[in-house]
Amino acid sequence: MTNRSAAIELTDIVFPEHANHYGTLFGGNALLLMSKAAFLAARAFAKSDVVMASLGDAQFLAPVPVGHVLRLRAWVTRAGRSSLTVCVTGAAEPPDGEARPSLKGLFEMVAVDGRGRPARLRNTYLHTDKEPA
Repeated sequence: MTNRSAAIELTDIVFPEHANHYGTLFGGNALLLMSKAAFLAARAFAKSDVVMASLGDAQFLAPVPVGHVLRLRAWVTRAGRSSLTVCVTGAAEPPDGEARPSLKGLFEMVAVDGRGRPARLRNTYLHTDKEPA
């Protein structure tokens, strides 16, 4: 697999200001972190600016309590003329335990030029369901 399709990882810790009234990661903050990971993966792949076009199939698989480390992994699974599909998964890791899957979503991103208009991706057509190593 080429460098352009490599996964990026984003790690953060859940502090009380990120939590809901149950003491777990607020869904809006989870989406913020997931969209940041999707942006970073798409921008690295496209080698240009990108914007989010849509988010589909976002799933909150398990709560992420305050104090847990959230490890997000994002990679491009499809690249077309100017759009990219980015898969993001997240696992929550307690201070003294094993990480467990907690989040996942598919983001549609679009490469843009300096005026914010869709820009053609150079020599890129990719479609894979596999996560890069």
